[in-house]
Amino acid sequence: MIGVGKIKQYTNVLEKPLSKGKQEVSLSAFAFLFSELVQYNQTQVDNITELERRLEDAGYAVGARILELLCHREKGNRRETRLLGILSFVHSTVWKVLFGKVADSLEKGTEHEDEYMISEKELLVNRFISIPKDMGAFNCGAFVAGIVRGVLENAGFPAVVTAHFVPVEGQHRPRTTILIKFAEEVLRREATLG
Repeated sequence: MIGVGKIKQYTNVLEKPLSKGKQEVSLSAFAFLFSELVQYNQTQVDNITELERRLEDAGYAVGARILELLCHREKGNRRETRLLGILSFVHSTVWKVLFGKVADSLEKGTEHEDEYMISEKELLVNRFISIPKDMGAFNCGAFVAGIVRGVLENAGFPAVVTAHFVPVEGQHRPRTTILIKFAEEVLRREATLG
């Protein structure tokens, strides 16, 4: 029935509460839009490295916005101040919002103290991409690396973030690893905080 119940009418769009809204996007719509993003950027560059950099820059903007949104919704406008806290936040909360599940693994690098890796068996942005032979080493995971870099840098943890394929025995497709190399200042701050 129309008019039954009390529904608060808002006179201004700014007075409306931030609702969670529908959190899922059609996989086919995402695949189409991401494909268009890759194709557009491919026409603007001359080599694979530049294409990956442009995808990473697009992802950086997404990461900055995701951090703001999640800090507002999930954490009451508080941000992580510890290294393991922010890595856990990216590995679980951010990944779940973006891909509907927690990342497959979060590991600390064995060779370097400042390196961490987030691994994903089948990264969504690489799932529907077929790479021509002339673009052999191209990895669409650069977009996700940009998202991770956007989250980390805007949270105060500057880092170099790159995406790499890692071959897995017995599987046709390689695993995607997001390599995070933190700036020296982050490690000094973490050592100070103890």
